[in-house]
Amino acid sequence: MLPPLNQNGDLPTGMHPANWAELMQRFGTGSEARQRALAKLRLLHDLAQRTGKLSRFLIFGSFVSAAPNPRDVDVILVMAADFKHEAAPRESQTLFSHADAEARFGASIFWLREGMLPADIEQEFFDTWQTKRDGTKRGIVEVRR
Repeated sequence: MLPPLNQNGDLPTGMHPANWAELMQRFGTGSEARQRALAKLRLLHDLAQRTGKLSRFLIFGSFVSAAPNPRDVDVILVMAADFKHEAAPRESQTLFSHADAEARFGASIFWLREGMLPADIEQEFFDTWQTKRDGTKRGIVEVRR
């Protein structure tokens, strides 16, 4: 279960597991922008799943906050250690080019392979994406099936 938002309208720092139903209930209703963002996230998840190598799907940024109209969607894909993006289905390959994903989907997508970074550096990587432009922090949602 997702924790309550803090006084800034953000999730507390850390990784927070949620399934699609919970994500939709908490963050996918209200404004049209939120509904579009949720649909976009589901598409991105589906495209990443088609690789057969998706280990974790993490959502960060304004979508997982109280912002009524999130600016875009921000995602981290953690892929299996043996994932090769050039072997991904054609329709999924755009996910693995940040610039192409931004142009096609209006999404900021970052990705890494499991075991690519030492555990402490991987944690720093995730911590970086919890930091907002104003220096405050907010949590990340990990979508579970």
